[in-house]
Amino acid sequence: MLTTFGLLVVVFVITRNLLLHDVDSRANHDVAQEASEFRTFADEGVDPTTSEPFTSVSRLLEVFLSRQSAGQGEVMAGVVGNSEILELPGNAWPAAGEGRRVLGELRSAPGPAGVLATDHGEIRWGKVEVSSDAPPGAAAGAASDASGPGTFIVGIYTDPGRELVDRTMRVLALVGLAGMAVTTGAAYLVAGRILAPVRSVRMVAEEIGENDLTGRVPVDGHDDIAALAETFNAMLDRLENAYTTQRQFVDDAGHELRTPITVVRGHLELLPDDPTERRKTLDLVDSELVRMSRIVADLLMLAKSEQPDFVVSREVDAAQLMLDIESKVQPLGDRFWLLMEVAEGPCQVDPERITQAMLQLASNAVRHTKEGTAIRLGSRFDGAGPGRRLSIWITDEGPGVSPEDAPRIFERFQRGAGSRSAEHSSGAGLGLAIVRAIAEAHDGVAWVRSVPGQGATFGIEVPAPEPTSAPQAWPHAEGETR
Repeated sequence: MLTTFGLLVVVFVITRNLLLHDVDSRANHDVAQEASEFRTFADEGVDPTTSEPFTSVSRLLEVFLSRQSAGQGEVMAGVVGNSEILELPGNAWPAAGEGRRVLGELRSAPGPAGVLATDHGEIRWGKVEVSSDAPPGAAAGAASDASGPGTFIVGIYTDPGRELVDRTMRVLALVGLAGMAVTTGAAYLVAGRILAPVRSVRMVAEEIGENDLTGRVPVDGHDDIAALAETFNAMLDRLENAYTTQRQFVDDAGHELRTPITVVRGHLELLPDDPTERRKTLDLVDSELVRMSRIVADLLMLAKSEQPDFVVSREVDAAQLMLDIESKVQPLGDRFWLLMEVAEGPCQVDPERITQAMLQLASNAVRHTKEGTAIRLGSRFDGAGPGRRLSIWITDEGPGVSPEDAPRIFERFQRGAGSRSAEHSSGAGLGLAIVRAIAEAHDGVAWVRSVPGQGATFGIEVPAPEPTSAPQAWPHAEGETR
């Protein structure tokens, strides 16, 4: 609006100067036109009473002036000899007595035209000298007479035109200022509506505290401001997720590490002097430290699972991936490992993370079964085309999972009823949480199906869209005992 106001002032000044220049130009033009008309009349005119050329300068001026009408600020007069003055009845003299004084100055002024500054403003004038002995066809066709030579004088006061310009400019200024006021008000309202989302962003940013990242900017419309609000909300989502992950890591670490730290401290404070007892105590402390290290490693893994680079997918062969998993689970325990089913074809996954998840499930299966029992595993594709999914599973013959434990068994630090027994309580309850984190990082799910007392089947299912090219078959032997 300041820029607009500045431009308006520039236009105002330029317009006023142009109008004032036009006033002077029209005054000069009118003076020249009246002088030209007088010369033409003096050369070609005749006395209307005699129909003969004029024989008197006074008669010439009298007839010419009688046929003229004065415009705004215009004066016309004829001066004969030294005293006779013939004036147009409508002369616009600005004050009484102004005419004789100005006419005297104009008649004595050098040159045929000029500008004279008077007490009542500037007058632009022109004059034509009329010789008493001039023959017809000369400057003026007057015959000789006793009146002597004369002068035709025409002048135009420019102040009335200038006052008209000033009145016009005052009106334009008032209209311009009113328009500026209206435009400023409209611009203020429009700018307020445009900047309302920006103010919302600022207010939300001010309300966000160290422990509260739930505030969001309302998104309305599809313009750039709405895009800014969406971007700001997305940033808050990322910050909230990072903060939640960090707080959960700290809470989980503090909760799970408090007990082993207390145990280690208590035993070290009561460390006996007997070498045998001292060795037992140090072995216990060492086992607690190992468990603490494992808990920290698992917590770091879960924290890293929230990062976008946790999973690096690439195209792998599903059959080869299953065979690699099958070969890596065998050293986990003396069990009958049965490869029941192998999916064939390429898929887009992170093979290291998938293998890590399946090793965790296999370790759980070993921990909950006895030596010599069978553990079955396999993989298969479900569906076709873009909706195809890869499912990898492990079935054990352990105590199974109760219906009450199944919905929460993949939560952090949650263990089933069977795992809470002394025989199976070595874990911290983070293994299945890691499996679920790996599955969800692949946009998949971790699942369990079980009947208590009849074993359990754990698995993950991840998207594996079918490629356009036909997959290569991989030879396998179902039910092969390893």
